Amino acid sequence: MEKNYTLQNSNPVIEIKDLHKSFGTNEVLKGVTFNLNKGENLVVLGKSGSGKSITIKCIVGLIKIDSGIITVFNQEINSLEIDELNKIRTRIGFLFQNAALYDSMSVRENLSFTLRRHDTTLSGDAINEHVLEVLESVGLKEAIDKMPSELSGGMRKRIGLARTLILKPEIILYDEPTTGLDTITSREISELILELRQKNKTSSIIITHDMPCARLTSDRIVILKEGVIHVEGTYDELEKSEDEWVRSFFI
Repeated sequence: MEKNYTLQNSNPVIEIKDLHKSFGTNEVLKGVTFNLNKGENLVVLGKSGSGKSITIKCIVGLIKIDSGIITVFNQEINSLEIDELNKIRTRIGFLFQNAALYDSMSVRENLSFTLRRHDTTLSGDAINEHVLEVLESVGLKEAIDKMPSELSGGMRKRIGLARTLILKPEIILYDEPTTGLDTITSREISELILELRQKNKTSSIIITHDMPCARLTSDRIVILKEGVIHVEGTYDELEKSEDEWVRSFFI
């Protein structure tokens, strides 16, 4: 799958400037600044506890920031009323680590519920058509009537991604998309991330500890250290870095 390296002059869809966030006396983010360009896959690396997941939760307003500016689609998140924020959220897909499926609902019901919550005017036939379309895009059309307990870890990730895609987001935030998966399934999920970007023209932030995933999916990588962006570049550039700490991620 071909990657996209022609993004340097693109308009950013997300801009983060001097982002600070503390929890009690624990200062996690100490001035994080970076952009996500339109059509880009940006991978965020960092040691455990460095604030990677906190950062993307701040982007969608799940966590309130202490200071700084987060702009999404040219709108400053912190200045929005809840109705305006929810409109922005419908344009952003969020794939959680555990896929966050409702265990009491079948795959069909999980996906239908998401659609109905955002568009009460859709008919049953229209909903079913959307569900089948998005399941086909993640290669799991045959799982439509299965329960989450019947799915493997990789299948649950795919269904979680299908639920994210069903609202046709322009931005997707992936939180450890390959965690807990075997090597082959991890590669399949990474390839799917690329396929979906090519097909749907999405822009994505991918948080991962999985370096094969980072290598395969990233156009650019930023690395968090001690609450700030320590370095950024392509996978190849950072792998050859003279900074020993940066190179330690690539060993």
